[in-house]
Amino acid sequence: MAVDQQGLLARLIKELVRLPGIGHKSAQRLAFHLMKAEREDALRLADAIRAVKDGLAFCRQCRNIAETDLCEFCLDPKRDQTKIFVVEEPSTLYAVERAGAYRGLYHVLLGALSPLDGIGPGDIKAEELVERVRLGGVEEIILATNPTIEGEATAIYLTRLLKPFGVRVSRIAYGIPVGMDIEYADEVTLLKSIEGRRDL
Repeated sequence: MAVDQQGLLARLIKELVRLPGIGHKSAQRLAFHLMKAEREDALRLADAIRAVKDGLAFCRQCRNIAETDLCEFCLDPKRDQTKIFVVEEPSTLYAVERAGAYRGLYHVLLGALSPLDGIGPGDIKAEELVERVRLGGVEEIILATNPTIEGEATAIYLTRLLKPFGVRVSRIAYGIPVGMDIEYADEVTLLKSIEGRRDL
């Protein structure tokens, strides 16, 4: 079925393609699904998108997504105020929370250093992190930037910024997933596994 390249459906497909992980065929499927859906269902989706754009912002302290000035984690007095877990994006923060192994505070950089893409130190929320450490009370910064060239460069940069404050700066370990045979691991994963080894 040919889709009109100038009409309303084409406009919807064009907007859906802009979403991460959505190619043209997926966008077309979603557009047809929305077209066939009950009007109330489609409008409920549109209202949810509008509410997110109108009602959410970034937490003043950690730059996580928040409905108020501070996010739920920064407002929680039961969390360990001496530790800050640093991630690139809010989605990583929620993955860590689902694991349930961490009960401290967070800091979201909203990106990683990438000179080739024009993203320098002033484009990530590093200075805000330094300010939080400067205010005192923080004993450990746990760096959880992605295991990419950009993530590694960001971790090195942050370590250099934070070490003068006398706080412990650690990096999460990377390695071979549970249930995977070592022979199938790529060289970088294997290297990180060896570097991140611990005593038993």
